[in-house]
Amino acid sequence: MGDRHTPYADPAGHLAVAPLGARVRSALAWRWGTQVIAQILTWASTIAVVRLLEPGDYGLYAMTQAVLTALAFLNGQSFATSLVQADRIDERRVGQVFGLLLLLNGALALTQFLLAPYAARYFGEPLVEPMLRLQALIFLTVPFAVLPQELLARRIEFRAQGLVNLASAVIGAIVALALAWFGFGVWALVYAPILMFATRAIGMTIAAGTIVRPVFDLRGAGDLVTFGGALTVCQFLWIVQSQSDILIAGRSFDAHQLGLYSEALFLTLIITGRFLPPVNEVCFPTYAELHKAGRPLGPFFLKVQRMVALIVMPAYLGLSLVAGPAVATLFGPKWAEMAPIAAGLALAMPAFALQIVCSPSTNGMGQPKAYLMTNGAGAILFPLLFLVGVSSGPTGLVAAWWIGAPALLAFTYALTLPKIGVRWTHLATALAPAVAASAVMAAAVLTARSVLPPLPAFAELALLTGTGALAYVAALLVVARGAVSEIVAFILRHELAPA
Repeated sequence: MGDRHTPYADPAGHLAVAPLGARVRSALAWRWGTQVIAQILTWASTIAVVRLLEPGDYGLYAMTQAVLTALAFLNGQSFATSLVQADRIDERRVGQVFGLLLLLNGALALTQFLLAPYAARYFGEPLVEPMLRLQALIFLTVPFAVLPQELLARRIEFRAQGLVNLASAVIGAIVALALAWFGFGVWALVYAPILMFATRAIGMTIAAGTIVRPVFDLRGAGDLVTFGGALTVCQFLWIVQSQSDILIAGRSFDAHQLGLYSEALFLTLIITGRFLPPVNEVCFPTYAELHKAGRPLGPFFLKVQRMVALIVMPAYLGLSLVAGPAVATLFGPKWAEMAPIAAGLALAMPAFALQIVCSPSTNGMGQPKAYLMTNGAGAILFPLLFLVGVSSGPTGLVAAWWIGAPALLAFTYALTLPKIGVRWTHLATALAPAVAASAVMAAAVLTARSVLPPLPAFAELALLTGTGALAYVAALLVVARGAVSEIVAFILRHELAPA
């Protein structure tokens, strides 16, 4: 039952399958496009909420998120993801994954509930206990969102997913703003995600249009468990890497200081944490289908790297240069201490972004070993750097990012490029336009900043941002005119189809 294009046969028979290029363009249009809209709405709400709450509220929330995320690697999503890469699946195999998801997430909810008082003692914040116990409800929604999401992803169909994610983002934004406005404080940050996850679970279940009966007998699902287990280990290592700074700093920083760092990190991770995952979600099944068809993965990999570089390099370099007026304009004066932290972190993020979009290529080939090795390296490197840097406060953590992100990118390239048949010279050629144009942009912004008279923060931000954007586009038109067309095609028509 089912083929490489369908999750499994439905009563109406096999679904018609459009050409791969058309499906990739449509997938990016819906998944990335709705993500952009959702983030605009979310950020409008977030900026308002940040102005209503205190840095200490975000410090407390960061503590609970470190615990929740540390447990989330066992939520079973990797086993559901294995359905995307598998050659053939049927109703029983889908039911086995659903049964596994129910068991794992029920256990995680109970575990977080029981661990809550110990986490509160570790961080020295009693309020962490009730926050964590309420947030345990999030795990109970995961099976009903993750399984239908991966079934839709297998067909590279992201329209319904995009609409559901947009709806959940709107609900979360409204709830967070309303609760913050009415004085709920840090609880606004707790209740909003719970309602977001619940909305997403209901919406994804409806969007998939399939009622799945859980199967708790896992016999015959060895390949799914093996591949999913490898991805689960990778996810664990990723969480060690990504959450170690908060876990380490949580015992050294007070809630105010931790709130400043965590929000600076949140600001600089907007692109990597919000806009790149949709790209990866589309790229993974695309690489898998290319591999199954015996087509080379290298050209598509270079296209993805070039497009990501063209977007993230100027965005992050620009953020670093305008962090002061940006924080003053968006967050308000009580967050002024956050500006130098955000400026420093932004410089490390282009390398971090390019590293993130590498893993779908080897995972799509059914070879998660490279992903496992890169995450293992990150899980060792970043905690060691954070342990050394934490004694210097937030600036020490920033320095750790400066060393860790480029080092991990170089290691990831060294493992990935030979497997997909890409040479270093080809990669350098693909990245060169973004590097050259970003350098021109930085020079223009620095020059403008040096001659501008004292201005209100919003006016300074507008002038510097406009200067940088114009300089960047002008530089691209000189050094890589084709890159401008590629950016326009991606933003307006979401074209990132395989060559």
